[in-house]
Amino acid sequence: MPTYVIGDIHGRMDVLESLTHSFSFDPTRDHLWFVGDLVNNGERSADVVRWVRDLGDRAVTVLGNHDLHMLAVAYGAAKQRKKDTFDDLLRAHDAHELIEWMRQRPLLHEDGRWVLVHAGLLPQWSIRTARGAAREVERELRGDDPRGFFERMYGNTPARWSDDLKHEERLRITVNAMTRMRVCHPDGTLDFDYKSTLDEIPDGLVPWFRAPTPHTRPARVCFGHWSALGLHLEATVRGLDSGCTWGRQLTALRLEDEAIFQVDAS
Repeated sequence: MPTYVIGDIHGRMDVLESLTHSFSFDPTRDHLWFVGDLVNNGERSADVVRWVRDLGDRAVTVLGNHDLHMLAVAYGAAKQRKKDTFDDLLRAHDAHELIEWMRQRPLLHEDGRWVLVHAGLLPQWSIRTARGAAREVERELRGDDPRGFFERMYGNTPARWSDDLKHEERLRITVNAMTRMRVCHPDGTLDFDYKSTLDEIPDGLVPWFRAPTPHTRPARVCFGHWSALGLHLEATVRGLDSGCTWGRQLTALRLEDEAIFQVDAS
């Protein structure tokens, strides 16, 4: 029963179909993990969400920043942007079911030595701390006041983790780290401005996965979000956003032997 981890799809159902055909996906046997951002930028967000949902326990997806933005719009906590392309989902005949299904997705998934998250893990976090932070956000997201959660979700502060943070501050920095982070300062303070390549990172910033951490992390982390990074395999991280949203490639990683599968998204 192989497991394939798939990068950011962004509503490109056509490319997802091509990728799953490339490794002869068998829904009765295989498992798929998705790094998040199922929706937006492409034209078939509803089809992607519906297809992943219908796989049942054969699929796991964590939430990405575009998924959370879509949910915030759906619950009236944010305005739709001109460049957003998830109208097909919001106006679908089964929109309520798709939105509710998305709201129940996790921020973090673990299975043995593998961890799945959209953007990354703060350097101050052990896996145990990251797990607890994710579960705290998920309880709020799945609670009785999703609109209130989304209204409080936006903002760049606090920019650094502390065990003394208040509840709302912990929620916001957890969402930002797990769905928006690319680089940080060596002390773990987040930077939200830099979005370019690994080679062009300015002095004083490091990729989140190279920041010093006091904790040993035996797990290997699969993530997406950083399209300028592209496919990136390093030590204990596997970056899988290879720019499908920009017409480059959609990537899958088979966990059992770490074989790579890619199709063009142009």
